[in-house]
Amino acid sequence: MKERIFSLLRFYAAFVVLQALQKPLFLFYAAEAPSRYGAGDVAQVVLHGLWLDAAVAGYLTAFPLLLLLLSLWARRFPLRAVLRPYIYLAVFASELAFVADAAIYPFWNYKLDATLLYYADSPADALSSVSPLFVAAGLALWVVLSLLFGHLVTRLMPRRLPDARRWVRSCRRVPALVVGFCCTAGLLFLAIRGGVGESTSNVGKVYYSGDLFLNHAAVNPAFSFLASLGKGDDFAARFDYFPEAERRALFEGLYPAREDSLSVSLLRTPRPDVLLIILEGFSGTFVEELGGLPGVAPNLGRLAREGVWFSNCYANSFRTDRGLVCALGGYLGLPDVSVMKVPAKSRTLPCLAGRLAEAGYDTDFIYGGDINFTNMQGYLRTGGYRQITADTDFPFALQQTGEWGVADEYVFARLLETMRERSANPPARPWHTAVLTLSSHEPFEVPFSRLEDKVPNSFAYTDSCLGDFIGRLRQLPVWENLLVVCVPDHGYYYPREGLSQSPRFFHIPMLWTGGAVRESRTVPLLMNQSDLPATLLAQMGLPYADFTFSRNVLGTAYRYPFAYYAYNNGMALRDSTGCTVFDNAAQAVIYEDSLSSPGEAASFPSRPAGMKEPSTPASALRLRRAKAILQSVYDDLGRR
Repeated sequence: MKERIFSLLRFYAAFVVLQALQKPLFLFYAAEAPSRYGAGDVAQVVLHGLWLDAAVAGYLTAFPLLLLLLSLWARRFPLRAVLRPYIYLAVFASELAFVADAAIYPFWNYKLDATLLYYADSPADALSSVSPLFVAAGLALWVVLSLLFGHLVTRLMPRRLPDARRWVRSCRRVPALVVGFCCTAGLLFLAIRGGVGESTSNVGKVYYSGDLFLNHAAVNPAFSFLASLGKGDDFAARFDYFPEAERRALFEGLYPAREDSLSVSLLRTPRPDVLLIILEGFSGTFVEELGGLPGVAPNLGRLAREGVWFSNCYANSFRTDRGLVCALGGYLGLPDVSVMKVPAKSRTLPCLAGRLAEAGYDTDFIYGGDINFTNMQGYLRTGGYRQITADTDFPFALQQTGEWGVADEYVFARLLETMRERSANPPARPWHTAVLTLSSHEPFEVPFSRLEDKVPNSFAYTDSCLGDFIGRLRQLPVWENLLVVCVPDHGYYYPREGLSQSPRFFHIPMLWTGGAVRESRTVPLLMNQSDLPATLLAQMGLPYADFTFSRNVLGTAYRYPFAYYAYNNGMALRDSTGCTVFDNAAQAVIYEDSLSSPGEAASFPSRPAGMKEPSTPASALRLRRAKAILQSVYDDLGRR
């Protein structure tokens, strides 16, 4: 039995080592300036890349595990001969991914993924940029490496396994056999999953550096390719509601592309330090000033009267991974795709952090939870956040204070300490810090008990943490040149009555405060959280035209105020005439309301109008525009 266990371990370890050895080869071949990287960089790349190397090795070891289990009933099982074809097949596949990845990276500057399959119908076009000698050298390298490593891994396997039939027939051995098999399978599952934490194996899990190339070098190319297969759909072919000319006509003017003059200036200085606080799930249903429950968020209500209050802002989507891309990248929420999980697209999008970095800002991101969840770290690093603080950067005891990680009060305490350091030793460059809270999230267990219902109580907790933080921040010198922006990542369905796709659950607060704000005011314009990048950059005099779906709502070109949002397999559009919610699965309107005075979220009824066709010309136009927006954003997603 020991020989079988050791054979399995040797197989698994061989493939981990095989893939780890690919990292330094990739690093020094694909780097634009290999001399920049030393032994320490190589070690870090290999070490961080082990997460995905272990996952791929776990997948490959599943078949040998089953084979060894079957061998228990065979007499002197010829393991090497039986396993040899599988070993060579696995090695050939692994080395093919490595060689292809190293070959295309200098041209594409991103890791191997399903984009490669787009060229399957026209390989000549795909190879038009390289010489035949380059192709031949790549193929030769693939064959040589595959034969070499295939031979070495095969030699690690014993020719024959000892007869274990008598051992198996012994009744007292059966429990040990079952336990051993279950434990081994469980360990392989953990290796494939990526551990026991909330996040599973994903490309962003190995991202660790401000140097994007080092992050790419740590990514296992086979994993990157396989993970992208489910995301390699022809997005541009989805939701083709209109011929191109009609789509273009409907979409024209909805998202003004030109940079224009300001209708109002909100800031005292064009280059404030920028603190962005993203409030987990903080729907307007918990904000009295937006028609929500009274007494839940008194601090946010007080700050609304002291700063710039955007009273008609709507979330674009319904999950954190989607809402972050909307708020930071100015992209629209999608009904069935998380752009954060599609690196081939998300890495091409502009990001608020990247634009501010270009203007000379230092950038960092703070989150008390697992930064690898839903490829978050990969997106943030690519978007321009050079320094990231996550749960593992807090003391272990604090990591246990919330169900998802560090409770909000400790995250704000860490943030306040950073603000004190910057006040005592002012940085040489302006800075942008983004913070994502997490306590106001299921299961809503927080170290706070002001309200009986634990759902609003968790939001009251976050509000109290925010209020205390802002109160202390005001006393610091850093406040004088600071712009604080508070905006949720998405809304929350509470109370659970009526239709969850109703606009009342997508209505969110947005607040600008800080010493850099010129004066308090309310901005009642209909808008989305995705409009934050363009609106903020315009106030700072920075370019924003490449934020295709982000609008400067305080610009003279913003003549048709509306809010658009997507939920799981549906979308909605609200303008001054009302709101229409369309379900893609049902292919019908499931909610419709006409407004005489579109001011408050509370003016929306809690019950849907029922599935029907639009009943008025205004609602019919809303639906056509919503469909045109959905079609346009999927066309954009398909272009990558």
